[in-house]
Amino acid sequence: MKKQLVIALGGNALGNTPDEQKQAVLAAANHIASLVKDGYKIVIVHGNGPQVGMINLAFELAYQQNSNVSSMPFAECCGMSQGYIGFHLQNALQNTFLEQGMTTHVSTAITQVIVDQNDPAFRHPTKPVGLFYSEEAAKEIEQAKGYTFVEDSGRGFRRVVPSPEPVDIKEKGTIRCLMENGDVVIACGGGGIPVYRENGMLHSVDAVIDKDKAAAKLADVISADTFIILTAVPRVAINFGKPEQKWLERITVAEAKRYIAEGHFAPGSMLPKVEAAIKFVESRPGREAIITSLENAYKAVNEDNGTIICS
Repeated sequence: MKKQLVIALGGNALGNTPDEQKQAVLAAANHIASLVKDGYKIVIVHGNGPQVGMINLAFELAYQQNSNVSSMPFAECCGMSQGYIGFHLQNALQNTFLEQGMTTHVSTAITQVIVDQNDPAFRHPTKPVGLFYSEEAAKEIEQAKGYTFVEDSGRGFRRVVPSPEPVDIKEKGTIRCLMENGDVVIACGGGGIPVYRENGMLHSVDAVIDKDKAAAKLADVISADTFIILTAVPRVAINFGKPEQKWLERITVAEAKRYIAEGHFAPGSMLPKVEAAIKFVESRPGREAIITSLENAYKAVNEDNGTIICS
C-alpha cells in the first residue's frame, strides 16, 4: 500500500515576490518529485503569511488612493493567495515531473476550513494584518467597521484578527479523491479560508488559521500515514542557540509536552509546529509526525532523519 503524506511548507520559504517564489518552488518541486517516484501519495499545505499580507496591503493602499476600489475582506485575500501560490507550486511540480519523465498530475484545491464561531480566539484577536495607522485613524476605522486595533512596537496601530482552531476541512472528500487518483494535491493554503456553519450554511470570517494546525487537521481527516512539517532547520532542538543545545531525533508526545512546559520552543516559531505534530500523533494510534528542513525531507521520510514525534 502506498503511504500517504501531508507536507506542510512554510510561506516564508517561498520568497517575498512572485519571481522569488517561482525560483523557490522549483527547489521544493525536486525534493517532492523524489518522494512521488518512491510511490508516496502527497498533499502539500503551504503557508501564506508574507503573501496574504501583501495582497491585503495592496487593496488597503488602493482603497486609500481611490475609494472606488473596494477594500478586500481578509477571507478573500486568503483565497487569492491560495490561488496564485497554488498555481506556482502546481506549475513547478508539473514541469519537474515532465522533465523527469513522470506522468503524475498536480491539482490545487481552494480550501475552506471550518472553525467554531464560539472559539475563544474570536474574543481575543491576536494576528496583526494590514497597514499601520495613527491612533486617531485606527479609532475611526474601529467605529466604522468594528475592527480591533492594537499598538504595535511603537510603529503605530495595526488591525488584529482572531486565530481559531481548525475543526474540519470542507473539501476533504475532494482532496481524498484526487489523492487516491494519484494526483499530488495542494490544499489548505495559508491554513485555509476560515468559515463557520450557521443554520447549515457556511459563512466566511476574517481570521487566520495556523497553517501547521490546519495541515495536521487535514492529515487526520484524510487518514494520512505521516505528517511532515518543513522548517528552516533539519531537526528540533532544546536549548536552541545555547552552548547546551541538543538536537532531538525521536521523542514521544509526553517528552514533547514536557519540553513545551519547560519553554524550549518559541511561540512564533517552533512551538506551533510541535503542537501541530502532537495533535496529529494523538489523533490515532501508530501515527508519526516529522519536523525537518526541505533539503532533508527525503531522508526524513526514508531514513528516520529529522525529528520524529511518536506516541
